[in-house]
Amino acid sequence: MSDSATIKFFPPDMLELLDLTYVIIGAREQDKWIFVRHKERNSWELPAGHIEKEESSVDAAVRELYEETGTTKADMTAIHDYSVNIEGSTRYGRIYYAEVIQREKLPETEIAEILLSERSPASATYPYAHWKFIDVLESYITNKKKHC
Repeated sequence: MSDSATIKFFPPDMLELLDLTYVIIGAREQDKWIFVRHKERNSWELPAGHIEKEESSVDAAVRELYEETGTTKADMTAIHDYSVNIEGSTRYGRIYYAEVIQREKLPETEIAEILLSERSPASATYPYAHWKFIDVLESYITNKKKHC
């Protein structure tokens, strides 16, 4: 995702399921973010992936979180829908926040390793989008703490 991308955020469930193609999960365990590194890259990203045909966005988020982190139990909340426009092509997705309750061994997938960290690593796979999504997730955490 290039720096020429335009990202817009909307309230959760604003977009129709048919428009959604992707989920991103901001997962936290023991007050640390979970980042993943794909086997073919040296950079870090949030757990994420495509919504499969006939799959709901929340089912996709649960599946991707398991496949990329080994999470078997989490409290999951949809916090935003979003659009990404790159060179005239627009795609839509949903951002979830997950509090990880139980995580097991990382399954055999495209993920080489995971990292638990209070802050995002500097080497993000898609820096422009990554930091936009991190800002939205950290804002959600801040607001959640204010209301507790």
